[in-house]
Amino acid sequence: MNKIKISAVSYTNTKPFLYGLQHSAIKENIDLSLDMPSDCAQKLIDNKVDIGLIPVAATLNLPEWHIISNYCIGAEGPVNSVFIFSNCPIEEATTIQLDPESRSSNNLAKVLLKNFWKVTPELVTGAADYASSTDPKTAFVQIGDRTFGKTEQYQYVYDLSGEWKKFTGLPFVFAAWIANKPIPEAFTKEFDQALRHGLAHRSDLLKVLPQRADFDMEDYLMHKLDFNLTEEKRKALYLFLDYIKAL
Repeated sequence: MNKIKISAVSYTNTKPFLYGLQHSAIKENIDLSLDMPSDCAQKLIDNKVDIGLIPVAATLNLPEWHIISNYCIGAEGPVNSVFIFSNCPIEEATTIQLDPESRSSNNLAKVLLKNFWKVTPELVTGAADYASSTDPKTAFVQIGDRTFGKTEQYQYVYDLSGEWKKFTGLPFVFAAWIANKPIPEAFTKEFDQALRHGLAHRSDLLKVLPQRADFDMEDYLMHKLDFNLTEEKRKALYLFLDYIKAL
């Protein structure tokens, strides 16, 4: 059987899944690559891989897509790794720099700006001074490990999944395991077992992850992140896609 090609995000939030895939028999049947979220999605769009742990917004660029796992990268409230950082209240920001590594989180920021905060700042992609602007009215979206320890550095910090929860009352799904073609059920069952194995060994994983004085890694992996793709999360996922379409 040809190996199933999989692209996954290389952030800390994915490490429990990677642990499971790399410590289960399924590793013999997959070709796993680690990528930034936007590259992960592009590989799936370009049919370079069969399955990707992709930002959910990227499904809108796929002619065919299937959710193939009961697990995801999600949160029931604040996640502590997806933010808008600002030196002024969001209502006063005139410019928002978007994260070059993100799709879903940039879209989440746009949805919240339009529908929750009801403001229309200029949105900048590829800012030359991304995350370092000295303009007090410029804020920026940032996700993943680069945000660890930054919440004390800015006067105004907006946790985007927490803001989404305030807006909709729902949890949020940042990334899901998506296939661009039908995948055999026998494989998806084994795949989910491997992911579940990884989640069950988060305490072992925490022992080998670098520890930081300015970030609680255990709280992040055990509590802030919620990996189960529940019905509420599926509802939130499709609602988010509807909001993106209306931007």
